[in-house]
Amino acid sequence: MVDDLARRYRSTLLRYFQRRGVAPLDAEDAVQEVFVRLSQRKALADDVHQPESYIFATAANVATDLHRRATVRANDRHELFDDVLHAPLDLDPETICAGREALRAVVVALKELPERTRTIFILARLEQMKQAEIARRLGVSLNTVEKHLHRAVAYLGERAGRRS
Repeated sequence: MVDDLARRYRSTLLRYFQRRGVAPLDAEDAVQEVFVRLSQRKALADDVHQPESYIFATAANVATDLHRRATVRANDRHELFDDVLHAPLDLDPETICAGREALRAVVVALKELPERTRTIFILARLEQMKQAEIARRLGVSLNTVEKHLHRAVAYLGERAGRRS
C-alpha cells in the first residue's frame, strides 16, 4: 500500500516541500521520511479513510521537524571549510605593515569622497544595507544611490590603482 502511495504522491510531495522553502535535496529526504513514517504505521489501509489527508498531515509534520532542526542547528549560518578562505594567515611584520598602509590609504580615499557619496558607500558596503533602504533613509531615488555607489567604487578603485 505504501509503495503505491509513494509512486502516486512523490512528485506532489516534492513540490509541497519546495514551496515551503525546503532545499531540493532535503525535499527528497523529506518525501522519503513521509513514507517511512507511513510504513511504520500498522494497518494503514484499515485505519485511514482518506489517505491523501493523512499523507499531507504527515508531510506537514515532517516539514515542521525539518524547520525546527534547521533552526536548532543554524544550518543557514554554517560555512563550508575552504582552504583558501580559512587557511592560517602568514602574519609576518611586513604583511601587517602593508595591510595597515592599505587600510590608511582606503580611509584617506573615503574621506576625499563627497559626504553623500561616502555615506551611501559606507551604508551599502560596510553596513550591508540594501540600496532601496538607503534611498528611503536618505530621501533620494534609487537611481541616485546607484550613481553615488558607482562613483565611490570607481574612485576607490582608481586610488588603489595609483597606490600600487
